[in-house]
Amino acid sequence: MQWETDWGLRARMGLTMFLLFALYLVFVGVLTLYFEGLLVPAILLGGFSIAQFFFSDKLALRSMGARTVDQEEYPELHAKVGRLAQQADLPKPTVAVADNQTPNAFATGRSPSNSAVCVTTGLLQTLDDEELEGVLAHELAHIKNRDVAVMTIASFLSTIAFLIVRWGWLFSGGRGGRNQAPLIVAILVSLLVWVLSFLLIRALSRYREYSADRGAAAITGKPSALATALMKISGRMDEVPQEDLREQAEMNAFFIIPISKGFIAKLASTHPPTETRIEKLRELEREMER
Repeated sequence: MQWETDWGLRARMGLTMFLLFALYLVFVGVLTLYFEGLLVPAILLGGFSIAQFFFSDKLALRSMGARTVDQEEYPELHAKVGRLAQQADLPKPTVAVADNQTPNAFATGRSPSNSAVCVTTGLLQTLDDEELEGVLAHELAHIKNRDVAVMTIASFLSTIAFLIVRWGWLFSGGRGGRNQAPLIVAILVSLLVWVLSFLLIRALSRYREYSADRGAAAITGKPSALATALMKISGRMDEVPQEDLREQAEMNAFFIIPISKGFIAKLASTHPPTETRIEKLRELEREMER
């Protein structure tokens, strides 16, 4: 299967990015025209976000308690990642393993040359070789599509808006300032921007999951392997405790499958429904057979 562009999916992602850009343009304009005192804190917060962008691979691995492993320790895993990376025309990423019984995997890193793929011990114990290759190919597709960089950039001003909402009183020198009206307006504007951007970013993330699924099918030539892996993983997710490391790490967008329940959870989810992903992979399988 060739790595073909899904133009319908690309158009939806483009529209979402355009709406995010327009929203952020209004946000920056409001801050610049009316709230000059917020610019310095915003710049400082932006500096932290940029640092996170450049060190995203190390931060993500640390947040999951993962460690990089060498070829002697996990020879089969290294061989699979190396072969699939070659098929995807990518440099071989850093390979890491997290000692966690939750079956999952994620990719991180700002570029293909600064990337890492991490799997949990639970995933290695749950999937067979073909299914594991399907999951690894999905994560490599995220790297090839530069999804970590795209989502980090898309989240940049959303993070600033959230922090203004959370700690807005600090920007006025504390709660005792004489004129709190500008601060209140800034917080309300930031809240609106954060809510709208939150939903748009989640939609963008779901679109990119579909794209990574197609990429995995192109790399392996076996859409059914990833579909079977998703069924196995989703079946095990019900056993996961409510307090999950991924929620604390805010890294859901980079995992093969998230934990989500209920309508609101689906609306805010970074991943589309597993059933829909499996059906689309089945359709790709039928296309390849024809």
